[in-house]
Amino acid sequence: MEKNICEILSSAKNICVVGISDKPDRDSGRIALFLQSKAYQLSGVHPIVKKVDTIPVYLSISEVPGQIDILDIFLNGDRLPSILEQILTVKPKCVWLQLGVHNDKFVAEVEKNNIPVIQDCCIAIEYRNCSNAGNLGN
Repeated sequence: MEKNICEILSSAKNICVVGISDKPDRDSGRIALFLQSKAYQLSGVHPIVKKVDTIPVYLSISEVPGQIDILDIFLNGDRLPSILEQILTVKPKCVWLQLGVHNDKFVAEVEKNNIPVIQDCCIAIEYRNCSNAGNLGN
């Protein structure tokens, strides 16, 4: 399912980061804070962390209130099947698998349910690329 990355980033308002971390050396927390600084509404999902700076963190995707525009996932590709059912229930507008996250079978299953997927791609890098090209409304 092909959809323009800049279009996805431009139309999104609510981003949920699965695997968000409050450890300063982890990309998931740093990227969430970067996206928040660009006026996106952020939430996170983590089994232990409750908050990252001002970003609320929930135990599961199902607990995140409201529509999720982009579900940004920082999990090992082998762990993706464990959240598939929640994703199909919540129906985010887009599932984004961060750089290094691969699982073609998972991607096929999500796309079969008409949810676009971006795989193995850093949302912060793509935001900068779109912004530099003048393709964002943010």
